[in-house]
Amino acid sequence: MTQLSAFPITQKWPAQHPDRIQLYSLPTPNGVKASIMLEETGLPYEPHLVSFETHDQMSPEFLSLSPNNKIPAILDPNGPGGRPLALFESGAILLYLADKTGLFLPQDAAARYETIQWLMFQMGGIGPMFGQVGFFHKFAGKDYEDKRPRDRYVAESKRLLGVLEQRLQGRQWIMGDHYTIADIATFPWVRNLIGFYEAGELVGFDSFSNVKRVLEAFVARPAVVKGLGIPKRG
Repeated sequence: MTQLSAFPITQKWPAQHPDRIQLYSLPTPNGVKASIMLEETGLPYEPHLVSFETHDQMSPEFLSLSPNNKIPAILDPNGPGGRPLALFESGAILLYLADKTGLFLPQDAAARYETIQWLMFQMGGIGPMFGQVGFFHKFAGKDYEDKRPRDRYVAESKRLLGVLEQRLQGRQWIMGDHYTIADIATFPWVRNLIGFYEAGELVGFDSFSNVKRVLEAFVARPAVVKGLGIPKRG
């Protein structure tokens, strides 16, 4: 195994367990995708808090692994071919961990691509749009006199929730009976929209009964309960 000390990020966040996957993250909707997946798969890992308060994400060490300065990022000492692999982007990390373990991503080609399709739906739609609702409803955007930007993102978030609502009709999870990385990607954002962003009433969340049902099942999973708090905030 190549020594992880060769990676600059380990200078700022030394690996106490260099044989484990190193997770650099913060418990945000994107960040907990990785920690939940790691908990669900049972892969040994070592979490490191990337504090936005101290601008850790802009440090040269973090940028050496994640040049887009976004969490989460991972460093797997036992990557393909037994060589270390560094990855950023939550969707890519979910795909990698699913392939590494053979879990939460169907082996059948058609079902595999359908699952990836719904992962991309979250990455390209739900995440960005829900984030904009959070900005305009809870943070600085709420002070804008012009409410058209907020209303635009609220309308699009409602539409996306409607797409998800229809997909979940008669299904236990996004892919039916089987829990997948599509669920792990999507429901932290749904939880954040109605929780931290306090936008449930704004988007009429109570009218999306299927989304509400699956969210409740998601947050009841033991690995989700644990993963939602990792890394522990300082």
